[in-house]
Amino acid sequence: GVIVDDAIIDVENVFRRLQENRLKPGSPPRLVIFEASKEIRASIVNATMIILMVFMPLFFLTGVEGRLLRPLGISYMVSIGASLIVALTVTPALCSYLLPRAKCLEREEESAVVRWLQRLYRPMLNLAITRPKMVIAGSVLAFVLAMIPLSMTGRSFLPAFNEGALTVVVVTPPGTSLEQSASIALDVEKKLLAHPNVKKTARRTGRGDMDEHGKAASMTEIEAKLDMQDRKLGDVMAEVRKSMAGMPATITFGQPIGHRIDHMLSGTMANLAIKIYGPELFRLRSTAEEIRAAISEVPGLADLSVEQQKDIPQVRIIPDRAQMARYNLTMSGVAEAMEAATAGMVVTRTLEGDRGFDVVVKFPDASRDSTASIANVMIDTPAGVQIPLSTVARVVSAKGPNTITRENAQRKIVVQANVAGRDLRSVFEDVRSSIEQKVKLPEGYYVEYGGQFESEAEATRTIGLLSIVSLLFIILILYIEFRCFRDAFLVMVNLPLAFIGGIIAVYFTSRVISVASLVGFITLFGIATRNGILLISHYKHLMEQDGKTLQEAVLQGSMERLRPVIMTALAAGLALVPFAIAADKPGNEILSPLAIVILGGLLSSTVLNMVVLPSLYLKFGKEQQK
Repeated sequence: GVIVDDAIIDVENVFRRLQENRLKPGSPPRLVIFEASKEIRASIVNATMIILMVFMPLFFLTGVEGRLLRPLGISYMVSIGASLIVALTVTPALCSYLLPRAKCLEREEESAVVRWLQRLYRPMLNLAITRPKMVIAGSVLAFVLAMIPLSMTGRSFLPAFNEGALTVVVVTPPGTSLEQSASIALDVEKKLLAHPNVKKTARRTGRGDMDEHGKAASMTEIEAKLDMQDRKLGDVMAEVRKSMAGMPATITFGQPIGHRIDHMLSGTMANLAIKIYGPELFRLRSTAEEIRAAISEVPGLADLSVEQQKDIPQVRIIPDRAQMARYNLTMSGVAEAMEAATAGMVVTRTLEGDRGFDVVVKFPDASRDSTASIANVMIDTPAGVQIPLSTVARVVSAKGPNTITRENAQRKIVVQANVAGRDLRSVFEDVRSSIEQKVKLPEGYYVEYGGQFESEAEATRTIGLLSIVSLLFIILILYIEFRCFRDAFLVMVNLPLAFIGGIIAVYFTSRVISVASLVGFITLFGIATRNGILLISHYKHLMEQDGKTLQEAVLQGSMERLRPVIMTALAAGLALVPFAIAADKPGNEILSPLAIVILGGLLSSTVLNMVVLPSLYLKFGKEQQK
């Protein structure tokens, strides 16, 4: 819709000037078309430059949001640039061939729709002219009141996807055999298939060690294809979660793409990750359980679980450094000897036909089946003497963790959860507040939060900072257009007017502001600024070229610009209606919140701008007229 706006403005101005020239002939049609196009050329170029400028923050987004939104910005900017070139070149040429002989020029009055709009608009414009202070005060009040729904909206990173499928991750206790893990996963799969909206499933238990994402046999991933049948995804997931109660495993629900986005952002398979760091593993586990209990009552949390760690039987070799020094042995030397004795060591490769095989040397099983036999393993010393391992180390049976997870060289354990029924930012704030109030971390231990909220905060910060830079460039472009900072700031009044409608639209739909919604706002601000440029540039043209007084210019200019303003708003708005209506359709998750924001903002900025800007120009433009 925005792509045709430049052409609409050009054609409308040419059409109006040709009608005026027909009533009092004096110039050839081509000269009228040239002058009409020239009259608004600077306004069209600068308005388009502003629309392009507001998209610059998208190119500085990193991570997932950048990969998703940057192509949208590129395609939008290329399309707008192409439409500007067409409006400046092809459109005037077509006007010169088609409009001078058009029968619609013979009409002496506007169409019925335009007359109806003018009758509706004239009383509002008269109110703006006769009582500008009241109109300005009313718009300020509307902006202040818009802060109320803003405070009631939530925050999220990306809109919830509706992929038509579920990813169910089933994690059994560490050490569970492949057969037992597969049996539990099969029970989960049967419960999934029993749900009427689940059509088919595919299951994979464990992943090979050489896989990029190798997993133990205790982990199973199930992909479930859904047939929504006009049902909401959240309701289906809630029913499936409820059916899994009592299963002897930790079960996490997600969607194929969303599941992978979570894994990319935080290294976990959930929306929110609470990472506890500290030196001692048992204290980490107890602290993680304490945190899990503290946040278990937070509304909106689902699939809450602690990273599973379990003590398993181990054989520990405890070196005696003094004895090792006596025999001139190093830790690495002893470790290599024990690796060769127990796990084996590759000494060469052999070929059989076109296939190669490693030749591994290791001790016989009898030398590795007990702590005593391991303690008697002979080690070569630098002096050429062999000594038993028991001479330089103690070999004991003990229990230890099945896995030790580290990040930035720090031991850690993760508490993870998904978010259901609430926005991500609100849930995170409640989780952080509960932990701060209920959990006292031991000295040397600390908590970090990861997940989608972290990316949302970073993206919001980036868009906010770069939008300020874009705003400064927009003011510069407006100054180049008007040669007056006062007029430039009057055009900027469109931004809060557009903000009012955008916020109200979000409040009455999803009530959640995501990164896609923020992109909708910056797009909206660029589009809304165009109307202000068209109005003020026309006011100035009427005063400078036609000798109108300030009040006459505002009255006539507003009425004459009503038609192109309404046409451009309708062109942009109607093109977005399908995206706004199909909000819950797969593949429309990013565009829908963007479209909703733009539609709401276009409505408020178009209506209020045609009333508020004339009032402001009458109030602050008098000095210029003098």
